[in-house]
Amino acid sequence: MTSAQFRRPYTGASRKLVLALDVGTTYSGISYTILDPGEVPQIRTVTKFPGQSTSGADSKVPSVLYYDANGALQAIGQEAENLREDGETDENEWIRVEWFKLHLRPKNLYASDITDECIPPLPVNIAIADILADYLSFLFECAKEYIRTSHAAGDALLRSLEGSIDFVLGHPNGWGGLEEQKMRKAAVQARLVPNMQAARDRIQFVTEGEASLYYCLEHGLSSDALEAGNKIMIVDAGGGTIDISSYIISESRPIKVEEAASPDCRLQGSVFVNRRMEAFLFEKLKGSAYDDPEDIENIVRSFERTAKRRFKSASEAVHIRFGTRADDDPDYGISRGALKLTGTDMAGFFNPSLRAILEAIIEQQFAGGLIKNILFVGGFAASEHLFDSLRRELMGSGMEVSRPDGYTNKAVADGAVAFYVDHIVCVRVTRTTYGVKGIRAYDPSETEHVARKQSIFRDASGAWSLPEAYFHILKKDEKVRMGQEFSIELRSLGSESRFLNGTVCHKTLLITTYDGSSIHPEWTDVDTGDILPELYSTLCTVHADISEAISSLVPLRNCIGQTYYCFDHRVILIFGLAELKAQIAWMVDVRTTIRSKS
Repeated sequence: MTSAQFRRPYTGASRKLVLALDVGTTYSGISYTILDPGEVPQIRTVTKFPGQSTSGADSKVPSVLYYDANGALQAIGQEAENLREDGETDENEWIRVEWFKLHLRPKNLYASDITDECIPPLPVNIAIADILADYLSFLFECAKEYIRTSHAAGDALLRSLEGSIDFVLGHPNGWGGLEEQKMRKAAVQARLVPNMQAARDRIQFVTEGEASLYYCLEHGLSSDALEAGNKIMIVDAGGGTIDISSYIISESRPIKVEEAASPDCRLQGSVFVNRRMEAFLFEKLKGSAYDDPEDIENIVRSFERTAKRRFKSASEAVHIRFGTRADDDPDYGISRGALKLTGTDMAGFFNPSLRAILEAIIEQQFAGGLIKNILFVGGFAASEHLFDSLRRELMGSGMEVSRPDGYTNKAVADGAVAFYVDHIVCVRVTRTTYGVKGIRAYDPSETEHVARKQSIFRDASGAWSLPEAYFHILKKDEKVRMGQEFSIELRSLGSESRFLNGTVCHKTLLITTYDGSSIHPEWTDVDTGDILPELYSTLCTVHADISEAISSLVPLRNCIGQTYYCFDHRVILIFGLAELKAQIAWMVDVRTTIRSKS
């Protein structure tokens, strides 16, 4: 049984449109559903984009934009690629923007041999937020035009749905709250929603790994594989990232799924195969008539269209046709418009990506236990060499790799809609440690405290304290149920003047994540084995009006006779559909707890 067969009728009171926008590194897609009260939702895919020659031929559109020297958008999507083929983009000296999604990535994302220099730079006068907003606006317009022209009375349908459109945006497993906040702001700028409050209310996020799970539940798994207790792994091999997610079926009727391990993300998608080939060609063709960057780019584009997918084995030579019969240079392996490469050279372009996938699969197995069923999805999954190599490497371990129907086109977009509708994943594994920064009471019996004695100071109570402390609320790799709450007790101390002159009527607190290797992070200025400033990152800021609580505080005396005040409160983290909410809570009397808004 698939998730669609258990899908329940929509219980809302009014019609609603749900749009899933999958912004990919090289290609993007759109899926949607129109929710009608009492009817079972059906997932539809946008299969026509501006500039495409035929409708229904492809559910993907290039993630490419062109800007002029003043930063004005000139072309986008397939129309941009058509203008490039016609030479108009070069004639007008427009600036090409591609792979822009990778500029959103967290800087500590595992990248093996990938550096910033491997990713095309952005134009100096255009911010990534502006580019993402332009592209989201384009996808939104494409979705509306498709609905307008493919549904009966499409114009009237869209008018009836104004203000009743929810969005699901997919992102790689390695993206987190900071990247989601940037995407929200871009969505507001793109006018998907009118303001940030509407963005919080009407935009949901799902990892590409989880979205692919939902797709596979409908298209790639037998009923036997969906029995309670079985485990499955999703390897979403895309243009920029490889997203690996592992799950266990906790219930089969209806289907409920739990994450078996923390999702992984590797920056080794298919575009880096092209980058490695490009670097190889610059060396191989140096001194020939074809060592011009434009010629090499043309060869790589030809490789992308044909040989990249078809290449199977390191034992077979490959011919990449890029020119006419007049293009001939036997000394460099070029004959009648085709470049000949050995299978060993070809395999070398793929090997770093293959190793990254195998390493991630082994780590998932270590964390989540033996997983026999591995589903391979995403555009990079179309590579016969990559697929066959994975199967061969994993066969001896008892793991079976398969590709579901439609694996190259729409797994994330369709799965993102199913995520919105079905809510099958009920337990997730935390990908990072969550906590807050603060001060810690000085303890002379602790070696680490003594080592920091030069930073010691007296807090408002007169006690000796140390700065740069970190207090975790929830550690990495913990299983969390949807809606589950985690909290920590905190205490804010302040002088009489600070508390009574109104400066602390509003409490602001930063939720800080830790992505280092320490099991028990305690200090924000060190990390065992790593010295990287980005290990601690601000996830979000929580604001609370505490004026009522302040007015009821009782004055206290410190050890030197000064008056101070103490505000006790809790920080609460609530884990919802793939996102987190944070609140501050405090007692105003013995019976009443006040919570800030999330």
